[in-house]
Amino acid sequence: MSKDIATPIRTKEIMKKYGFSFKKSLGQNFLIDPNILENIVEHAGLTKDHGAIEVGPGIGALTEHLARASKKVVSFEIDQRLLPILEDTLSPYDNVKILHSDILKADVEAVMKEEFEGTDDVMVVANLPYYVTTPIILKLLTENLPIKGLVVMLQKEVAERIAARPGSKSYGSLSIAIQYYTEASTVMIVPKTVFMPQPNVDSAVIKLVKREKPAVEVIDENFFFTVTRSSFAQRRKTILNNLTSQLPEGKAKKEQILSALESAGIEPARRGESLSIPEFGALSDALYPHFKN
Repeated sequence: MSKDIATPIRTKEIMKKYGFSFKKSLGQNFLIDPNILENIVEHAGLTKDHGAIEVGPGIGALTEHLARASKKVVSFEIDQRLLPILEDTLSPYDNVKILHSDILKADVEAVMKEEFEGTDDVMVVANLPYYVTTPIILKLLTENLPIKGLVVMLQKEVAERIAARPGSKSYGSLSIAIQYYTEASTVMIVPKTVFMPQPNVDSAVIKLVKREKPAVEVIDENFFFTVTRSSFAQRRKTILNNLTSQLPEGKAKKEQILSALESAGIEPARRGESLSIPEFGALSDALYPHFKN
């Protein structure tokens, strides 16, 4: 087995060899602790029948652990300067495909059809660039891709928001958007000291297991998300005040909002963070007839 990429010495050697410098704008922070990488891969539950999708492989630190554990790895890398480095560092592995592509613009479904034929399950496993964490996760979930789930590293604060439960300070529309599609849990906290360069904040690894069907069945999915976002527009306001000020023509339709709250069994004085996903589902369905275009 080749020497691990994810050590401080090896990382520095590779960077020196290629004269590589970190781009802050691409959120580049490379992991330099192989134990953490092994842990991440373990949480993904990969076997030699599984495929793995990675976003932002950097110099290949996590990629090589994925290659050792799975049948095939497909990595999306936006930074052209890393392509020759990855070709070199990952040369011992013949089951890795690097795509020079922005995951947010890519047709991931087409890539999966082409690259993972005959593969049992596909997991997304990545140390996500901090500045685009949420758009990437939401894209992968809303496009209804045939993935089993995601095990991703991101800023600790964002991980807390994603996995938060009703009634907690971190719970909000992001928690609901992701938990609508998945079972979410934080599996480990990663200190900032194991990155090069060191970020300003600690990270966390979250595991998102896709649900067979969404957490709640609603008449209109887009409207459900509009209602949840509106309910958290100003956290200190009551659900009634937020909906009245945020929904289209909300002020004129205050009576309808009140009657929808009543039929969903929700006190108008409650705050958004106290409502569970099923409660938001009931509320959204009660409001829908009054707000559908």
